[in-house]
Amino acid sequence: MAGLLAEATKDTFRDMVAEGRVLVDVWGPQCAPCIALMPDVEALAQARPDVKFVKLDSSQARRLCMELRVMGLPAFLLFQDGREVARLAGQTITAASLTQWLDDTMTPAGKEGN
Repeated sequence: MAGLLAEATKDTFRDMVAEGRVLVDVWGPQCAPCIALMPDVEALAQARPDVKFVKLDSSQARRLCMELRVMGLPAFLLFQDGREVARLAGQTITAASLTQWLDDTMTPAGKEGN
């Protein structure tokens, strides 16, 4: 499933981030920057088979977003075996800054065997 973009719900979220590296794209249907980034996130998901990509619609998972302390959109949360290890949030995120952040964030974990 790594490298593919899957839809999470409030009921499936915990299971979806439980194993491996998972990048969660928290978005909303009224968030213009979120919508603008969608094609780039889909392309990044195909280019990065080392990471499982999950989309979470904040409008359908408000309580979960509160638990995750997501205060603004778009937000990208990186999980490693069920634990959040990094996040990037804000309306100024671009495809390039997302890719660079993911590369920079993944580098320390790369010591495991990359």
